[in-house]
Formats: sequence, structure tokens, C-alpha cells
Amino acid sequence: MSEQRNFPDWQELYRSTPAESLPWYHASLDPDLGQALERWQVARGRALDLGTGPATQAFALAERGFDVTGTDLSHAAIEQAAAQAAQRGAAVRFVQDDILDSRLDERFDVVFDRGCFHCLPPDRRADYVRALKRLVAPGGLFFLKCFSVLEPREQGPYRFSPEEIREIFGADFEVLSSVETVYQGTLDPLPRALFSVLRPR
Repeated sequence: MSEQRNFPDWQELYRSTPAESLPWYHASLDPDLGQALERWQVARGRALDLGTGPATQAFALAERGFDVTGTDLSHAAIEQAAAQAAQRGAAVRFVQDDILDSRLDERFDVVFDRGCFHCLPPDRRADYVRALKRLVAPGGLFFLKCFSVLEPREQGPYRFSPEEIREIFGADFEVLSSVETVYQGTLDPLPRALFSVLRPR
């Protein structure tokens, strides 16, 4: 866990790469998120798609009736997502934002992180938890998808076990579940992932 990993320049990546060819591109709502929303009976409310990237999850949540905000560190990703929203006539708000220095001043009933947290430097994870504590509404749910320690590929994001998720988030969030799954996308085989459901304490 202590090894340093190299990540792309997100701005350049989204400017130069078609969204459909990104390894994490998945056109539909993630099955894990869909099942969790049903399990916890969340059908409406304010939703934050954190690290929205190609914005597929933001659009899918909006189609389900959520009031959705999508954020990303990359200006290029946000510009593309906003253009797509205009084209679709989708009422999704897109904002360029750095979760480690977030300018968001509202609270959300649902927050979904499908790939932001596992790219953060280990020494900034506490800052991330503090930001999420502020953004998730009381009684709201935080859905976190990240690479699992079971993923055999050498490259890519940091990996986590359910125990590590509890260790990192446990003081501020109750971890309701943390299950092994896969990342839907363009890679074959699909990467091993961990899907966790957390609620603010």
C-alpha cells in the first residue's frame, strides 16, 4: 500500500482520448450501484457523481429521477459532459472541482465515487474523508467503488481490502457493507473491485 503509483494527467487524458475507449467507460448505471439503491430503497434526492469522467453514471442517475451534480478534477471532462447534457437535454449540473480542496457547499443524499478515491495519494486520504463527511447529508449514503487487493494487474490505482476501508473511514462513517465485485469497462478481464456502502456517523 505504501508504494507510489503513477497516474495520468487527467486534463490531457480527457482532452485527447475518446470517452468510449477509456478503460473505465461503462455506458449504463453500474450494476453495483443499481442494486445498492434498490437494497437501501433510495429512489430520489440529491446525488453527487464524484469524479464523473465520461458522466455515464450522472446521466443514468438523472434518468432515475435524481437531482444530479457531477464533478471532476479535469476541465476537459466537465466541458465534454456539459456539452453532452445539452445535447441530451439532461438536467445534470457539471462542476469542475477538486475533492481535496472542494468548493461544494451543499449536502447530498447519495454520493457515488466510482474511481476517484483509489487514485489519491495515501497521505491525502484523511482530507478526502473530511470532505466526504461534509458532503454526505445526515442519513445519506456514500457508495464507494475502488480497486480490490484481489486485482492481479501490476498497473493502475491503489488496491483496498474491506478491512482497510473500515480503517480509513470507520471513525466518520459506518461501513454498512463492503463486497468484492468487478469494474465494468473496456478491459478484459474486468478488473477486481470492492464496492462499499457507507453512512455518516
